[in-house]
Amino acid sequence: MPSPFPGMDPYIEAPRIWSDFHNGLADEIRAVLNRSIRPTYFAALTPYVTYETVEVAQKKTYKILPDVGIWKTAPGSVALAVAPALATPSVASTVSLEVPLELFSVEIRTAGDDVLVTSIEILSPVNKQRRHDAHLDYLRKRRDLLRSAAHLIEIDLLRAGLRPPWQQPVPIAPYYVMLSRATNRPEVAVWPLTLAVPLPIIPVPLLEPDPDVLLDLGAVVASVYERGGYDTRIDYQDAVPPPALDDAEAIWVTNLLASVY
Repeated sequence: MPSPFPGMDPYIEAPRIWSDFHNGLADEIRAVLNRSIRPTYFAALTPYVTYETVEVAQKKTYKILPDVGIWKTAPGSVALAVAPALATPSVASTVSLEVPLELFSVEIRTAGDDVLVTSIEILSPVNKQRRHDAHLDYLRKRRDLLRSAAHLIEIDLLRAGLRPPWQQPVPIAPYYVMLSRATNRPEVAVWPLTLAVPLPIIPVPLLEPDPDVLLDLGAVVASVYERGGYDTRIDYQDAVPPPALDDAEAIWVTNLLASVY
């Protein structure tokens, strides 16, 4: 069953689903591009490993045991004293653990000499979390790409977090796709995307004089949704995952889901 949303499905942003979706999206983009760009180019996954902090609940239970003391008071006699130990209740606590998180971007390179042509970056929550290593690393990578001869496509399908900076403001929207052509810098093309808008077909630039390849982002996301079986993992009777929708978005989502379920 497909997603009920015409564009990006905000329920996919739930932490228990997002990482799986993120890497499935990268893999599907690679597969789609490789059908069109060979044999001159190839698309490959490039991994990045970071660490994500998770809170794990711990419950410690202590048994109540008596304290026993035995001592000799006189020849031939033994005294036994039993005192109850202090009753300690069960204790609930949390422990912060760092777990490895592998993220993927998609790189288009020339066949034979491996020259980077286009980097497609899919933002993840850690990329948008201030002071996280992955946020700082991505800003450095983004800066280096914008200074290079490679094209950059940035896909942000997350409403939460700190967005990478742009020189000029763009319309406020839940989601964005950005294309920076090496030949057009510092100008960039930006697609601000609302919940009600289908995901766009975006051009993926190659080396001149080769024409752009078109990437149907909506079809790609729909394929990942189907392959991931997200219709069985998402309960659309639940609230949309954080951050909270504004009033207009909340009304639109309520009406949409009411018409489907």
